[in-house]
Amino acid sequence: MTSPHANLLHKLNAKEAVIGIVGLGYVGLPLMLRYNDIGFRVLGIDIDQDKVDRLNAGQSYIEHIPSAKVARATGSGFEATTDFRRVAEADAIILCVPTPLNKYREPDMSFVVNTVDALKPHLREGQVVSLESTTYPGTTEEELLPRVQENGLVVGENVFLVYSPEREDPGNPDFETRTIPKVVGGHTPACRQVGEALYAPAIDRVVPVSSTKAAEMTKLLENIHRAVNIGLVNEMKVVADRMGIDIFEVVDAAATKPFGFTPYYPGPGLGGHCIPIDPFYLTWKAREYGLHTRFIELSGEVNRAMPEYVVGKLMDGLNDHGKALKGSRVLVLGIAYKKNVDDMRESPSVEIMELIESKGAEVSYSDPHVPVFPKMREHHFALSSVELSAESLAGFDAVVLATDHDRFDFELIKQHAKLIVDSRGTYREAAPHIVKA
Repeated sequence: MTSPHANLLHKLNAKEAVIGIVGLGYVGLPLMLRYNDIGFRVLGIDIDQDKVDRLNAGQSYIEHIPSAKVARATGSGFEATTDFRRVAEADAIILCVPTPLNKYREPDMSFVVNTVDALKPHLREGQVVSLESTTYPGTTEEELLPRVQENGLVVGENVFLVYSPEREDPGNPDFETRTIPKVVGGHTPACRQVGEALYAPAIDRVVPVSSTKAAEMTKLLENIHRAVNIGLVNEMKVVADRMGIDIFEVVDAAATKPFGFTPYYPGPGLGGHCIPIDPFYLTWKAREYGLHTRFIELSGEVNRAMPEYVVGKLMDGLNDHGKALKGSRVLVLGIAYKKNVDDMRESPSVEIMELIESKGAEVSYSDPHVPVFPKMREHHFALSSVELSAESLAGFDAVVLATDHDRFDFELIKQHAKLIVDSRGTYREAAPHIVKA
């Protein structure tokens, strides 16, 4: 009689395992498509009935994932459900649920904990549970391990526990799920072996590490590296501006150095589900060890100040044109957090809109990827995207370029906007009606 470990390895290697993916968003949906493409049966589980219904009808709800791909998956065995009892059908359970911060900038683990609590009555021998959500080092051991073992299962013997951080970059044409190396840490060596077998068929390169904690810390280091360097270049932008120097020219010039320098470009603040949030997971956990993560917290302060800096530049620009911000009509260009996607999570553009409105101006937005302002947990504007034309642009006292989507006609904007506040360095040549922000 084969052991649960050997049996699971055989199923994964032979592509006979059922892959269960919990959370079908920006991380879970591409992963589902990849496993489906290579011949695994995939079961998707999500608490959102509307999402489940749309997927089962072959429809995508994420702009850069075509509905045709979803339809192909549903036609070849993929099924979505809100019924957590069906997790018993899966041999591998991959958790792709959100890990936001609460209002005190502390980790909100409720999505992970509630998901595992919903799954645990239906876990069985011979399964692997893999957490992909970004979190602090120790989460897998402290939160998942006791819950998975609550009903008598033993991790490393008859059930297996893995942490493998997601590394999605929505809208980046140079990378896809298959080509982005996958870090995998297991609670035991047997767990790590199962984790490698789970991801090896789907991902070109699997990178095993010694523990779930090491894998958790790896993800945080990746995003803290970006947050700190973006904070540095945002601070440099403010200094360079005061000195009359174009920071974008400086970064471009520095980037010609073939060693020892990585170019980071300033912007209106940090957005997305990772970089504005993940550093504070480590900051919070470090306090347990009596440590104060000063670099991380300082970069967070600098980056969070950027929307106010942009609005300050808007006020200066309007003032130079003999206008006050109060009573002005302002158009924000791009409200997704990064170019060429429809993802609004933590977008600094939304904070810029709120600051403009709070100062008595009338704010509108234009974003070809976000036709109607979505329902968000903390922000609400009853607005639709403004179609850009010579007439519509001329009707605003100022436009704020917040997200530089390729689909914007930047020449049209330059010709017809009365005032442009450019937070992305799109317009490199100086002009009387362009303010660098």
